[in-house]
Amino acid sequence: MELWQFVLFSILKVAVVTVIFLTAVAYTVLLERKLVGRIQNRWGPSRVGPFGLLQPLVDGLKLFLKEDMTPTGVYRPLYLLAPLIALGCSLLSIAVIPFGEPLTWHGVKFFQIADLNIGLLIILGVTSISVYGIALAGWSSNNKYSLLGALRSSAQMVSYELALGLSLVGVVLRAGSFSLADIVKVQSTHGALSWNILGGGQIIAFFIYLTAAYAETNRAPFDLPEAETELTGGYHTEYSSMKFAMFFMAEYGNMITVGCVATLLFLGGWTSPLGDYLAPPQNLFLHIVGPILWFVAKVFFFLFLYIWVRGTLPRFRYDQLMGYGWKILVPLAILNIIGTSLVLAFP
Repeated sequence: MELWQFVLFSILKVAVVTVIFLTAVAYTVLLERKLVGRIQNRWGPSRVGPFGLLQPLVDGLKLFLKEDMTPTGVYRPLYLLAPLIALGCSLLSIAVIPFGEPLTWHGVKFFQIADLNIGLLIILGVTSISVYGIALAGWSSNNKYSLLGALRSSAQMVSYELALGLSLVGVVLRAGSFSLADIVKVQSTHGALSWNILGGGQIIAFFIYLTAAYAETNRAPFDLPEAETELTGGYHTEYSSMKFAMFFMAEYGNMITVGCVATLLFLGGWTSPLGDYLAPPQNLFLHIVGPILWFVAKVFFFLFLYIWVRGTLPRFRYDQLMGYGWKILVPLAILNIIGTSLVLAFP
């Protein structure tokens, strides 16, 4: 394949995945509003379009048309850069995630923008950088509430990132690779019995990852950086219009990324729960679409869990939050690494 063809296909893949990802972000917001409404015994959005399905379009238009206000005391360069960093890191993470059966045509890989053998490290690195967007937003806003929210968020993300990274070591040891496709391949033989959460013996790591991911994405019950009753609106108190929308999109984008990574690492990615016990479909269309549907269903399960937790659990106190991360999750993750290493060394 010539260079111009490779560049053209790459641009096309980026455009398609970005549109799908941003659409998924918009409808994840709608899903949350509908589910939380049901949990609280109310309807949720139901007037704009059939069953309220056009509500995300109206919300986006409203934010786009709102007056973009910039307070006088802000440090303007970083104030404008912070939402770009937050959204950019959220969009960048999805580039290395495979969301379907590996399929190559004339050297171009479908269902993944970039197939890297260190995909997991790239995701961890990009999510680490995203803390800068929040920290800079709080500092540059010249607002005490924003600064407190940013400091809380930075400490929280650094603390729980350690537990999250350690929880994934057992998965990497079992697969012997940082490639997300290789990790899925290890789990594909015997269906659900080969998944890391069951046959791989990583059920403790799964719950550590899930809890740490809630804290990493500032979601309930770990949403202290934007606790409305204490900090007005947290680190984005002084943001409005599309700059606020970019923080909002970054949060929900990170939720989707967390669901994708959890699906790949613990639930067998795009593989069927029946594995090799189910004969592969002879129809080419089903062979391509089937794995994507399995992947989407598993990610939807994680998003549903996210929203369910938000609608039912109260917020932690800050000392409880930090104590839980350092005194419980980190030691448990280290014990999981030791146990996994012993099982692999002396099977």
